[in-house]
Amino acid sequence: MKKRIHIYELIFIFLLGSLIYSLIEIIYRGYTHWTMTILGGVSGSVLYCISTDNEPLIFKAISGAFMITAFEMVTGVMDNIILGWSVWDYSNIPLNLFGQICLPFSIMWFLISFPAIFICRAVRKRFALS
Repeated sequence: MKKRIHIYELIFIFLLGSLIYSLIEIIYRGYTHWTMTILGGVSGSVLYCISTDNEPLIFKAISGAFMITAFEMVTGVMDNIILGWSVWDYSNIPLNLFGQICLPFSIMWFLISFPAIFICRAVRKRFALS
């Protein structure tokens, strides 16, 4: 039987994902955008939800990479193409799609998904103890 995820768990992981995602961007680019903070929170929350399944870790990491890449595509289209905010542009990176997503960053999200899933598991265990 699956354990029900409480709203306070999702709020916590949303805030944690927002913080970590923003820090990754600041370390890599020197700045971030408020929409990336929201994207990080949503990505963290979804990773938290999939970290409960019994699938192999590699499958969860692949799912995490695809999910984050898909969220980046949607956010990129909205921020950069529709609203014209120019938050990022991957046009100069190989294997990009419309300058919004690219294979090298998808691979990075795959690698980052491993520790993220372990963080989600640790948070879940901590909430189970309280």
